[in-house]
Amino acid sequence: MPTVFVIARDWALRAGVRAELREQGIDALGMDSPDQAGQAIAAGQMPAALVIEAIAEIAGHPGAKALIERVPTVLIASRTETIPLPAARVLYRPVRVGEIVRSIQELLRRGQAV
Repeated sequence: MPTVFVIARDWALRAGVRAELREQGIDALGMDSPDQAGQAIAAGQMPAALVIEAIAEIAGHPGAKALIERVPTVLIASRTETIPLPAARVLYRPVRVGEIVRSIQELLRRGQAV
């Protein structure tokens, strides 16, 4: 079962995406900071894909940038706040949970996420 990290300060986004991914049989871990992702990786959990809320405090974190470069990422961004990151897909707010989940499933199916 693939693991997906959902890193977002927006708890509703994090909880909704995590719950829907789990319904689809994907192990989704919700985190509110890149530091938590680093702790999970240190404990042996490597994500197959990421969902990241593109806000400066998360996307600007050096650990998040390094992770995004290595792991296929769906970035949830605002049209007013631009943060240039090498994501596999960028979805702009307002976005539906189902759209995020479909994007992750597509990445996993295409084999971009191992």
